[in-house]
Amino acid sequence: MFVSELRCVICGRTYQPDEVQYTCPDCGQAGTLDVLYDVEAQRHAVPRESIERSPDPTMWRYRPLLPLADGAAVPPLAVGGTPLYDAPRLATHLGLAQVWIKDDGRNPTGSLKDRASALVTARAMADNIQVITTASTGNAAAALAGLTASVGMPAAIFVPASAPEAKIAQLLTYGAKVLLVQGNYDMAFDLAVQAAERYGWYNRNTGMNPYTLEGKKTVAYEIAEQLGWQMPDAVVVSVGDGNIISGVHKGFCDLLNLGWIDRVPRIIGVQAEGSDACYQVWEAGSDPATMQPISSQTVADSIAADLPRDRVKAVRAVRETMGAFVRVSDEAILEGIPMLARLSGVFAEPAASSVYAGVRTAQAEGYVGPDDHVVLIVTGNGLKDIKSAMRVAGAGYPVAPDMAEVEKARVLLGLPTFK
Repeated sequence: MFVSELRCVICGRTYQPDEVQYTCPDCGQAGTLDVLYDVEAQRHAVPRESIERSPDPTMWRYRPLLPLADGAAVPPLAVGGTPLYDAPRLATHLGLAQVWIKDDGRNPTGSLKDRASALVTARAMADNIQVITTASTGNAAAALAGLTASVGMPAAIFVPASAPEAKIAQLLTYGAKVLLVQGNYDMAFDLAVQAAERYGWYNRNTGMNPYTLEGKKTVAYEIAEQLGWQMPDAVVVSVGDGNIISGVHKGFCDLLNLGWIDRVPRIIGVQAEGSDACYQVWEAGSDPATMQPISSQTVADSIAADLPRDRVKAVRAVRETMGAFVRVSDEAILEGIPMLARLSGVFAEPAASSVYAGVRTAQAEGYVGPDDHVVLIVTGNGLKDIKSAMRVAGAGYPVAPDMAEVEKARVLLGLPTFK
């Protein structure tokens, strides 16, 4: 393990890895920590070719670049190694040179957040931790429930009672201890923090635990390797708490520091109009550390956050890459579900489908051009929220068990005949 120190994203103070557990003691919860590595040692010990030769198809093929001790056990679920699809019909539809879709809904519990939970669970196992807790609108909770179930570790999860039923069903099925909070995500987050402090549970909360980002950054590693280490012009990703976009940025920066890629792509963050705190700060050119809570309301529950917990790193990811934040309506988010599915075959939940609306908005606002090669990261599977998909997918055509009825339906639906 090549971790050298942890550095506060606000004040820049550094700590030894075992000196602090979560955020900077001086800056509080906004002072999330960057995990820093001895890059020279990594560069000499981990040649790129050793990664390419690895037979492990999961995120653990990048284990030498992750904060986990040699020999430490990892959960058995196959996290990572998700497909990167070339989507030429979608590219033509959008008027872009090339579009790829990174389908992280293919992870074991159906979202990119399995990557964070896999690493946090592995670290908890190495430290003989008995209980992990987190707050979530559903995906992080499902990820933690699934990963801890795979190793027989209890998980205590705080989730808004309004979360989609499919997501709550996942938690309960995995055997997690689920506390349905009569409030929003931010209230659940605060309760999880208080419970961790009172009971000594390990806190997986997004942003607070610096190692969630270290797991999520592996999606950038995979994109780079799957593209033969040739960078796209832009990467588009949905943003709620800000941890995923920060992880994408960190992953590409790691690879640049190692000399494995020649540049970091522009990063485009997509927020819902009803949950656009990062967009507001970026647009105003203000300091994300002083961001004030908003009252978030969006159909895309996975990116609903009154006060994004990894806001400083999220805004940094966009600013340092000359990218942008865009905001999109709930109607455009829902429209993206069938559009992505019909033009690429990838079924996305609302938070993930927002990248379709996001790239269109980025085009309209001049952040993405017709000659660009673009990756859209789909962070969660559409089965997470069937009700939203059904709102926009249309209805089937009922027929009696009679071919005359089938013929009427065929004509109405415009289906061709070849006889």
